[in-house]
Amino acid sequence: MTREEFYAELYALAEPDYRDFNAGLLPGVANILGVRMPALRRIAKRIAAGDWRAFLAAAREESYEETMVQALVIGLAKGSPEEILSYVAAFVPKIDNWAVCDCFCGGLKLAQRHPGLVWDFVRPYFSSPQPFAVRFALVMALNHYMQEPYLDEVLELIDGVKLDHHYVKMAAAWAVSFCFIHDPGRTKAYLQNNTLDDFTYSKSLSKILESYRVSPEDKEFIRALRKNKAAR
Repeated sequence: MTREEFYAELYALAEPDYRDFNAGLLPGVANILGVRMPALRRIAKRIAAGDWRAFLAAAREESYEETMVQALVIGLAKGSPEEILSYVAAFVPKIDNWAVCDCFCGGLKLAQRHPGLVWDFVRPYFSSPQPFAVRFALVMALNHYMQEPYLDEVLELIDGVKLDHHYVKMAAAWAVSFCFIHDPGRTKAYLQNNTLDDFTYSKSLSKILESYRVSPEDKEFIRALRKNKAAR
């Protein structure tokens, strides 16, 4: 598929109303065409079944949709773990919004097939100065590393994230809530002894309370934490 063919397909699928809707969810993101995710997934699946390396070599970031298709193709591509991770490393600096980040992380099933290798790759991104690189690490953790032997280190790494950026803090809170869902006991102890900033801590408690996977008894514990925090 040439770039001309690729963009001809995108333009044929673009919907102005959906573009405007998506723009409202992605503040600051330019060049949104308005192509829905199911269509982008179909395109990415077709590319991944063919010469995906040539597509990625020629790909640029001329539209939100082109960047998203790159993310999806990398997740679907067949290659050695080391080769795929080289494409992941090249793509992470291109991430500039939460939607591309979160879809990219959710689609990286390589983490399930080679968890240790991918975790060693992901870990340094927790201390990146780039906000969406940190969000990449956080969302990879909550998607793929909510189990032994990773959970203690995940909580430690979340606690070490100090970047003052809205989408980093929201991802950190989301990750803490997933830790709670998967191991309430360990996360209760963490919530009583952590260095999270007030915003991330409060959002973590809110996300836990919003979850249908948390028991009523555990929600009472979280409400008590929130009440104690407010009383300080």
